[in-house]
Amino acid sequence: MERRTFLATLVGGLLAAPLAAEAQLREKLPRVGYLSPGSPSEPLRRRRFEAFRQGLRELGYVEGQNIVIEPRWAEGKYDRYPALAADLVRLKVDVIVPVGGAATQAVQQATRTIPIVMSVVIDPVGSGLVASLARPGGNVTGLTIMASDLVGKQLELLKEVVPKVSRMALLWNPANPGSAPQLRQAEAAAQALGVRLQPLEARGPQEIDSAFAAMTRERVGALLILPDAIFGNQRKQIAELAAKRRLPSLLGVAEYAEAGGLMNYTANNLDLERRAATFVDKILKGAKPADLPIEQPSKFELVINLKTAKALGLTIPQSLLLRADEVPEHALWRLLRARGAAA
Repeated sequence: MERRTFLATLVGGLLAAPLAAEAQLREKLPRVGYLSPGSPSEPLRRRRFEAFRQGLRELGYVEGQNIVIEPRWAEGKYDRYPALAADLVRLKVDVIVPVGGAATQAVQQATRTIPIVMSVVIDPVGSGLVASLARPGGNVTGLTIMASDLVGKQLELLKEVVPKVSRMALLWNPANPGSAPQLRQAEAAAQALGVRLQPLEARGPQEIDSAFAAMTRERVGALLILPDAIFGNQRKQIAELAAKRRLPSLLGVAEYAEAGGLMNYTANNLDLERRAATFVDKILKGAKPADLPIEQPSKFELVINLKTAKALGLTIPQSLLLRADEVPEHALWRLLRARGAAA
């Protein structure tokens, strides 16, 4: 009996040894926290997470061999950010990559020592996340989706498609720290275009419904939606509500036109996610976030759903279609037809 017990203990020890060694190795590997506003079941969020992982692979990182990624998902709920950020801090990860301004704000409030590489943030300076683009200071660096005249360009595009419009609605989320500075820019741009802007707030799906009801009462002729994680998650709902009210709309989030919206014009977020890996690599090799300048977008996309345009009775100006070949000073334009769009 004692011999059997001894053999069982020996076998158990032999089996446990590799597992213990693997666990110890995993603890020694650099760990990167990734905080997403969405769900891993959403194709959009999976693609963006995969773009970040691809960026790491291009730099020689192999998950489980020389790096560990700890993803956390907010499932479209901003109130989950503090607990998820605290969890990553508790794990003592080496770097945290939050996607979006609200996620970055939550992580910054959770730690002032762990390096933070923000991704897809609207206005990091205006929202108080960093001191300046050139010298961020503190423990935050990364990438912004904001170009100096992005909101103005979005309003110009809507005005070009609906030249007689005099009143536009602007949907924004006040819980997003980057939205207030962008709202001010939009109001100035609208005034220059001779358009009256009607800002409407929404923090979730139900408030989006209420905002569209207000648009009907206000008799607006077009809609601009500021970029926000919740609006990105609810892009199909927004597209359907805009179609129901026959509102030409532009959302500053990729994939909006694919979801049935008229247009999106925004930075290429997959490119930004991939580039975030470069910041992680530099920090793991000893660089300090305070010394790494914030980078702005290098690729922009204009996507037009011609099927939606036809349903709204709109003719996209040839001048806008031809603009796909232009290369303005701050961006590379690409004109894509949304999946299923008519030729």
